[in-house]
Amino acid sequence: MLPGIGFSEILVLGLAALIFIGPKDLPLLMRKLGQMIGKGRRMASEFQAAFDDIARQSELDELKKEIEALKRSNAMTQAAEDLAAVEADINSAVMRSSAAPEPAHEPEAPLPPPAPEDKAP
Repeated sequence: MLPGIGFSEILVLGLAALIFIGPKDLPLLMRKLGQMIGKGRRMASEFQAAFDDIARQSELDELKKEIEALKRSNAMTQAAEDLAAVEADINSAVMRSSAAPEPAHEPEAPLPPPAPEDKAP
């Protein structure tokens, strides 16, 4: 029940309320007190639910940010960037080699005509 209040203290408070309020009005007072306590509990539970919703929304926002970060740093994106860099390197190497003058080739000497073969009749 209430912290620091034992059964004997509750009994004394009940007897004092019975004497000061009277037996006629005490049930009405207890009913009103119960309604107020119930209303307070409902308000507390609504506050707790709202607080939980805010916490869940905050967690969802953090998860969304993490997912977006993972999308940005996706391994496939990194691999595509690496391949694009390699392609650029290869293209620049090919362009450099095609721009450099090729060494002159010596003309090849023509092959001598084949020797006639002896045919036996």
